[in-house]
Amino acid sequence: MRKRASQMPSGESFSSSFTSSSLLSAILVLGSLGSGLAGDPFAHFDWTVSYLSSSPLGSKQQVIGINGLFPGPILNITTNWNIVINVKNELDEPLLLTWNGIQHRKNSWQDGVLGTNCPIPAGWNWTYQFQVKDQIGSFFYFPSLNFQRAAGGYGGIIINNRDVIPLPFAMPDGDITFFISDWYTKSHKKLRKDLEKGKDLGFPDGILINGFGPYQYDKQLVPDGITYQIINVEPAKTYRIRVHNVGISTSLNFRIQNHNLLLVETEGSYTVQQIYTNMDIHVGQSYSFLVTMDQNASTDYFIFASPSFNSSKFSKAAGVAVLHYSNSQGPALGPLPDPGESDAYVSMNQARSIRWNVSASAARPNPQGSFRYGDITVTDVYVILNRSPELINGKWRTTLNGISYLPPSTPLKLAQQFNLLGLYKLDFPNRLMNRPAKLDTSLINGTHKGFLEIIFQNNGTNVQSYHLDGYAFFVVGMDFGVWTESSRATYNKWDGVARSTTQVFPGAWTAILVSLDNAGIWNLRTENLDSWYLGQELYMSVVNPENDTDEFQLPDNTIYCGVLSSLQNDQAQRFKFSSASSTSNGRKIFLIALVAIAFGCFVLLPS
Repeated sequence: MRKRASQMPSGESFSSSFTSSSLLSAILVLGSLGSGLAGDPFAHFDWTVSYLSSSPLGSKQQVIGINGLFPGPILNITTNWNIVINVKNELDEPLLLTWNGIQHRKNSWQDGVLGTNCPIPAGWNWTYQFQVKDQIGSFFYFPSLNFQRAAGGYGGIIINNRDVIPLPFAMPDGDITFFISDWYTKSHKKLRKDLEKGKDLGFPDGILINGFGPYQYDKQLVPDGITYQIINVEPAKTYRIRVHNVGISTSLNFRIQNHNLLLVETEGSYTVQQIYTNMDIHVGQSYSFLVTMDQNASTDYFIFASPSFNSSKFSKAAGVAVLHYSNSQGPALGPLPDPGESDAYVSMNQARSIRWNVSASAARPNPQGSFRYGDITVTDVYVILNRSPELINGKWRTTLNGISYLPPSTPLKLAQQFNLLGLYKLDFPNRLMNRPAKLDTSLINGTHKGFLEIIFQNNGTNVQSYHLDGYAFFVVGMDFGVWTESSRATYNKWDGVARSTTQVFPGAWTAILVSLDNAGIWNLRTENLDSWYLGQELYMSVVNPENDTDEFQLPDNTIYCGVLSSLQNDQAQRFKFSSASSTSNGRKIFLIALVAIAFGCFVLLPS
């Protein structure tokens, strides 16, 4: 007998099979606190991250949930709110949550990646506190360590406009979020062991939509007993549909049978409003569309997520949910329409067609187009080349410009804070060097308020996605072949969309421009989880030389590890959060010196 997911009231945001009331299990307290950042409201949440038992493709397996939800709760917040999330780690391994696309202005302490934070040990809790300063749009969060995203732990982030900032479209009648992802029945621990042995992940076992397997559109392909997602809507209403590819490595094509997708926003930028019948959404990317329920209700309709390329090899992997009008006359009719073989050239042209809405206000009242990025002088250029896994020092690793990132035991941000020498180098090469690949901790030395041009060159056979924490960048060009200086003549220097994740097609390049106005240490990575796990990431250090207090100070609840492990306070002190720094007192400096001597490190003490 087929199983249906709990039906959602039309127009409500949702997560997994729980009703909207379940989302309120996250504790929300709002108030204008005088001690807050600029007096903006605070929103408080308590999250418990734990393993759950689920059967998305019919066989029981362990997934990662938050407060009993898979996917996790949706953060529905508003521009400039201060977000406080107390995270308890009930997994059996360390945990960090990162906030894909949230810029954390001058506050990389909250970024939730291994270069800026010590992991939250199993059984511990830690409180994130950050402000969604001057941002709007659709984002998501996920666990950044140990291949855990392959087991879940992800959820949505909606940042609404303040009332004084108008939307560039009529207010929708409802808001619906979709998480689409490739999925494997192997555990995330087994998958990462395979990668370490040099094994390819192979084709996914299925595609999930909101943590559910497919509707039984074909009894030969979809077995009985799989729970599927039903989305309830009202006829003639218009909904904002937010779609996130939270998967491992598969580009997915999203479409709703017989319905048009009016693209309005991607990763915090309003776009020129264009109609698409389908959209290729690559790993780590987020889009939002307006969809009007303008079809007759003779039947339900299918919602599809299927691999964008090599679809004939993924016949068993299609993700299928059901769109149900309140006056529907019957079930959706199968089989699924044949999506055909996707063409990389068609997909690239679709990507090029996405443009920034330069006349719309975003989180601030000034039009976005007032930032004329095409008139800014580029200060540094990096051409970054990815390579397939190769043996380095006897281990299977991936590289960027011949370097596979080697994380030090002490996070980079802590090492910078305490002037610990020898843990990293500011020498990441701006081109592929003529030397053997190596493991190294090499950072980009970013020039504060500089303007950086990065060209991602993909000589592999799969689509790669790249993400930069702390920033939105302008996607100004992409093409097949090898990038050359003359390729700049093809750049879009007016309305290239600003976003945080971009795709690079196989045998092709993508160029981005980014203004380095956000001080901190920021992660630049491939979002393809297999490549990221094996070393395709690096960090960029951006320091304001004129104001060393430009960044937020070290939080009092900092977790210490590596060289600084002995600085770890007791539990009560560790969980006490304060925006004031307590790191400059003599006792801590003395302890740092002792620890550094014990580990054979040199320390420069603050004057």
